[in-house]
Amino acid sequence: MYDLVDYAVVDISKAEQDYKEVKQLLSRSDLDLDSQVTVFMVAKINEQIIACAGIDRNIIKCVAIDPNYRGNQLNLTLMDHVIKYANENGYFHLFLYTKPENIDFFKGCGFYPIVEITDLVVLMENNPVGIRQYCKQLSTQQKEGSKIGSIVMNANPFTKGHQYLIQYAASQCDWLHVFVVNENASLFSFDTRLKLVKDGTKQIQNVTVHASSPYIISRATFPTYFLKDKTKIDQAYMGIDLLIFRNYIAPALNINYRFVGTEPYDEVTKAYNEAMSYWLEDKAVSNHSAITFVEVQRITEGDTIVSASLVRKLLASGQYEEVKKLVPSTTWDYLSANLDKFKI
Repeated sequence: MYDLVDYAVVDISKAEQDYKEVKQLLSRSDLDLDSQVTVFMVAKINEQIIACAGIDRNIIKCVAIDPNYRGNQLNLTLMDHVIKYANENGYFHLFLYTKPENIDFFKGCGFYPIVEITDLVVLMENNPVGIRQYCKQLSTQQKEGSKIGSIVMNANPFTKGHQYLIQYAASQCDWLHVFVVNENASLFSFDTRLKLVKDGTKQIQNVTVHASSPYIISRATFPTYFLKDKTKIDQAYMGIDLLIFRNYIAPALNINYRFVGTEPYDEVTKAYNEAMSYWLEDKAVSNHSAITFVEVQRITEGDTIVSASLVRKLLASGQYEEVKKLVPSTTWDYLSANLDKFKI
């Protein structure tokens, strides 16, 4: 039977019939179609799709096999084709999210668990020592001190609020590690955001600014297709991201504090801040040392709370003098030189 199977890459955004068949196949496996993936490796018999696996850069998503055709040979061959396709497109370090009951299936395909949120989700990678190798490299940047702090930020763009948070946290710590989230789903590219953070903090002596890694999870890439309940989606995302930080990244750098700014507007970010004390401090969720969570009051400019979202709105409406008040001179120098680039 498996000799009759054809494997092909399809873009379901351009092929209506493939879109319908993939969506139906996912539905039969109690999965939704992830909005961020349009490219699928599919297996077909007589032109009918019997298995699929979505590919979103280095993340494999939406894996489903028709119940009538499930078997180790088809499973392994499908994943082999997916991995080969990803490699041909320059992605060799691959990740996938799945339900915990599927761990053994994906282990058989060469993937290894990193962290699991019970009954919700597990994150896996195709390298048995991937995260440990990353942490070993990270540990070369350890600094001496009994109080080692951390901040994770997007900085889209870097504002006076970000700068104040870093200055305050650095003043409270022997050393501070700042991680800039590595994603390009923002108005400002990752390279630009990293440069702005480095330029805006170079005067602070006890700070290391890190280019973030795939192990600091972005909400933009976290899949939601196998979790129907928004509360569970948020719990799974926050748990995965924060447990990786607590179990792997923090020990590599001896981090024992994490600082965040208060969030008065965005409900998702506010909920994430509230969840930090649980995932980072509660002894029941991890055997690794707790990380003290510190929330720092945001600064204001006049009556206005400084935020990156406000800066983006002001840029879009051409209110450049107002923008200038909210960002460090290093950020403004970049913005003023690149107004045409951002079409603002």
